[in-house]
Amino acid sequence: MSLPPYFSTTYAGGTPLRAAVIGAGYLGRFHAMKYAMIPGVDLVGIVDASQERVNAVSKELGTKGYTDYNDLLDSVDLVTISTPTPSHYNITASCLNAGVHVLVEKPITVTVDEADELIDIADRMNLVLQVGHLKRFHPAIVALKNSGVIKQPLFIESQRLAPFKSRALDVDVVLDLMIHDVDLILNFVDSELLDIDATGGKVVTQYTDIANTRLKFQNGCVANVTASRVSESSTRRIQIFQDDAFVSLDFITSDIKIMQRTQGEMELDGIMVPAIKQTKIPINKYDTLEAEIRSFCESVRQGTQPLVSGRDGRKALAVVTKIRESIAKSLGAS
Repeated sequence: MSLPPYFSTTYAGGTPLRAAVIGAGYLGRFHAMKYAMIPGVDLVGIVDASQERVNAVSKELGTKGYTDYNDLLDSVDLVTISTPTPSHYNITASCLNAGVHVLVEKPITVTVDEADELIDIADRMNLVLQVGHLKRFHPAIVALKNSGVIKQPLFIESQRLAPFKSRALDVDVVLDLMIHDVDLILNFVDSELLDIDATGGKVVTQYTDIANTRLKFQNGCVANVTASRVSESSTRRIQIFQDDAFVSLDFITSDIKIMQRTQGEMELDGIMVPAIKQTKIPINKYDTLEAEIRSFCESVRQGTQPLVSGRDGRKALAVVTKIRESIAKSLGAS
């Protein structure tokens, strides 16, 4: 299988795109590393509130370091914003108003109203606003979407379970982990969402650490979504059931298995049953984060809509906001 088109794009010369990363923590550092290696892109700076981190990352990547993002907005064409979620709105708005294209990590903002305002600014300024729903670029998801196997899902089961870590504790597990699968499910199911029923609990932190939700769509599809950041081991799997097939996708092994009804019958435990064939979708493995950033850069160059737009980020945020409200209601919170 071939790589996504943005991997094969050859830099034809001319003025490179000037990129910066705002928030040089765990994930931001990786964003900066990718910008530094992509042809036709100059990493002109990194920004972080920690001078120590600025010094370390800027030295590692041979770029300039800043503690105030306003100091470089006149010098960049595009930025990644990888700061704590509560700061996304103000920083993204400042960058867009300065004429800078933005890739903001998920969730796009804390509230839907803030997301709407950012979308309006990007539209008015004719700028690319991409949201970092990284799993849309995962080789397995790309292969599954391109296969044409998924037609009209009837039931979707997703599990995203992880051991407790010290990162991303400024938000609950719904905004931290569950939003990944919510975004994927919304992308797979072409129907309006009718109903949400969710529950969850605080196990280690002051926020919800484990959550389960049931999403019901207008076309009859139902999705059961579980996310935990306090599990013993990692599980990242999504299973999709439809009239003619069952698809199981494992993000950890990058493996897609399909059980599909076919013509005729077969013997099972001495009984003749409808014939089923099992196949695997071939996956061309590549660096998912590099794919996301290359795609963002190509959207900026070509003036096209990104794969995950601000509106996509807003849609996922609206659903997880309702999930969080449902959890609060189930726990008797005001």
